[in-house]
Amino acid sequence: MTAQLLLSLSILVALHEFGHLITAKFFKMRVEKYYIGFPPKVFSFMWRGTEYGWGALPLGGFVKISGMIDESMDKAAMNSEPQPWEFRSKPAWQRLIVMLGGIIMNVITGIVIFSLILLIIGDKSIPLSSAKFGIVTNDVAKQIGLKDFDQIIALNGKKIETFEDIYQPEAIVNSGSYYTILRNGVEMKIELPANLADRLSDKTEQKSFIIPVMPFKVGKVKSGMPAASADIREGDSLLRLNGTSIQFFHILQEQLKANAGKKVTITLWRAGQEIDKELEVSSEGLLGFQPVSTLQTTQKTYPFGEAVAKGTEQAFDIVWLNIAGFGKMFKGELNPANAVQGPIGMAQSLFGAQWNWENFWRMTGVLSMALAFMNLLPIPALDGGHVVFLLYEMISRRKPNDKVLERAQMVGMALLLTLIVLVFFNDIRNLFVK
Repeated sequence: MTAQLLLSLSILVALHEFGHLITAKFFKMRVEKYYIGFPPKVFSFMWRGTEYGWGALPLGGFVKISGMIDESMDKAAMNSEPQPWEFRSKPAWQRLIVMLGGIIMNVITGIVIFSLILLIIGDKSIPLSSAKFGIVTNDVAKQIGLKDFDQIIALNGKKIETFEDIYQPEAIVNSGSYYTILRNGVEMKIELPANLADRLSDKTEQKSFIIPVMPFKVGKVKSGMPAASADIREGDSLLRLNGTSIQFFHILQEQLKANAGKKVTITLWRAGQEIDKELEVSSEGLLGFQPVSTLQTTQKTYPFGEAVAKGTEQAFDIVWLNIAGFGKMFKGELNPANAVQGPIGMAQSLFGAQWNWENFWRMTGVLSMALAFMNLLPIPALDGGHVVFLLYEMISRRKPNDKVLERAQMVGMALLLTLIVLVFFNDIRNLFVK
């Protein structure tokens, strides 16, 4: 998962910095350096007046444009007379486009990734009619009033068509959200608490909050485990454990946990007949096979125009989700320690242990839009901080004092370094606490 994160961030940083580089060169600014990673330098080469290189420290990169007050804090260069090829000599509107170049590139990248996934792979979903057995809930879901086998039929009064609609961001981040459910044939309303996002900050809680009740068959059987020893085979259907129905996988898990380390009788269906198998459940409460869901799924691909439209919508949903998350933090409904993740947390929550290209590109699209949003924040040392000063200059027709820009850059760098320390501390704490 670490390799996936490093590759994803390297691609996104390269494209972000390329956005700055290409716009700067378009306006005839001199670009001194284009680096992926931070020093010490691994290798570099010169091409058309720019040093292109790769740094040993991943998770970042930079473009050095002549005459720009940036993280290099090159005061000697800034004290000399401005030259025609320098950033500071160009009109404010050109400098604004250069500062927005990286953000625009990340937005384009996000839209392209989501659009191509829809065009090539499409959407895989479980129709609500297929998930007719209802839901399985974890402790958080039970605390807000949901129960196993409830059927969720609407979100905020809007009928849902697929099981995936249950996880729409508005259900988690919007205040006043509610589910409409059917319980034993009776329609009920379940209100979602304002701090639900905070209560689901643990990655385990996120994955198990609400899942469909899953009828299943036996998938791949692991050698050396109880299922293999008892000759349970791939494709078998498990019917009963000690006489208790285990039609659904979560019921099987509960029964195995209750009988961990004990001998049990499992009745299965194979080739048109029932077969009883006696075996001993492992001490961890496992049989040793992968379940295969028998729920019906649909795969929908989109023509080019629809893929681009829906891909753009999905990309900007990430931005709105980030904005809503910040709003919850300011309201005290979301603990920043739970919301902010560093590279360790992102590797764990976004990228799985197994390399999956579809998941890799989907998560890269998510990160691209998140990076675009974060870089637009009006914090000195980020692109958004430069944008604020440039907008001030364009509106007031007065250039901010270089000393003010230098001090703002120093403050911004201090804030960013503090944030980096905090997110790494939060990641390491979560490794041991959760």
